[in-house]
Order: sequence, then structure tokens, then C-alpha cells
Amino acid sequence: MNLAEHYNQLYKTSSETILNGNYELDSKINDPSDSRFGITLLLRPNEKIKSNIQLFLKDLKAVEPDQYYYPDSDIHITVMSIISCYEDFSLDKINVEDYIDIIQKSLADSSEIKIEFRGVTASNSAIMIQGFPSDETLNNLRNKLRENFRNSNLEQSIDSRYSISAAHSTVMRFTEKLQNPKKIIEVVGNFRDYNFGEFKAEKLELVFNDWYQKEENTILLNNFEL
Repeated sequence: MNLAEHYNQLYKTSSETILNGNYELDSKINDPSDSRFGITLLLRPNEKIKSNIQLFLKDLKAVEPDQYYYPDSDIHITVMSIISCYEDFSLDKINVEDYIDIIQKSLADSSEIKIEFRGVTASNSAIMIQGFPSDETLNNLRNKLRENFRNSNLEQSIDSRYSISAAHSTVMRFTEKLQNPKKIIEVVGNFRDYNFGEFKAEKLELVFNDWYQKEENTILLNNFEL
């Protein structure tokens, strides 16, 4: 996949949708009864990049203060959604050690993962930072995870929603009617090519998580040092 092309097409389609008022609101993000949980392998950008992201979010908040903005603690890139969130999933349904073993096996020949956060894009319900891996290491790891989990008897739902290939990070979700769609697209446009920085992932995290990766609902299951 050509990531730049993918992000550009996503932005073109979604910005038109937002300006036309056909965007979607997330009604569950502040719902304490939301019981959708799963397990995810993810990585997190460094503090400098998070600071740059917050500068962007500050501009968005000035235009749309009532939307949902990700705090630093929740910003991440999904390496693989191993069990996609579903209602009433709990850790007692699986043996976590079995999942750790397969991930460790998948990482056996993996080299360092470098990602550049450059520019922003959008969906019809969210704003995202564009991530560009420096090489094929991340894709190769994802393919090994796919193969190893599919050859196991473990519960998994890899690629059940969509086949993950990008490296974006969602940083804002629409929860209320937009006060000024044109202005928000203008702010996003100002950061379309902004360089948030490049980082080398120090570790991967296997977590039990809710749909939004909120820190208060996340349990760290294992760190995998890179």
C-alpha cells in the first residue's frame, strides 16, 4: 500500500463528508456502561512527538472545544488488534501467556521499528496523525503475527474488521455536532504536512483495552523490548 496515497484519499473523501455535514458522532465514548473490550499489541510515540501533537490539538480545541481529545497517555499506533473489542470480553476467557509466547515468537527476527509522524488526515468521525514506517519491519511483523495466530487454536479476530496496514494515530473523535466544520478543516489543512517528528519504538505493549484505549480502562499484559 502507498501510505501517502491512502492518507490523501482518506482526507479528500472525509473532508468533503465533514463539510457536507454527513460526519458521524461517537455516542459511546463517554458511556460508562460500554462493555466492549479486547486485547491489542501497540506502540507509543515519544514525549517530544506527543508535545507536538498537543500543539495541534490546542488549535483544534480552540475551534471545537466540546469534542473528545486523546490525552498523551492514550495516544498510540495499533500494531495488531488481536482480539477486537466486543461486549463482555474478559481476561478470564484466555490464557495470556499463550498470547505472549506467540508474539515473542513473531518478534524473533524483527529489527527496530522507526516511524515518522508527518501530516494529518481524517475519517468521517475522527482526526488522525499520519504515520509512515521507515521500512517494511512493521508490515513484516504484522504478517508474522497473522500467520502465527492463525496457525494456533487461540481466540483471535485479526483482520476481522479490516486488514491493518497503516500506522496512523487517532487523536480526536467527534462526539458533538460540529460548531464550525469549515474552520476545523481549515485547522487540519494547516497541519496537513506538518512534521511531528520521527521516533524509534523502544517497546511494544500487549494490553487489555476498551474501544478507545483509555488509560483508566487499560491493563498492561506484557512489554516486549525492541
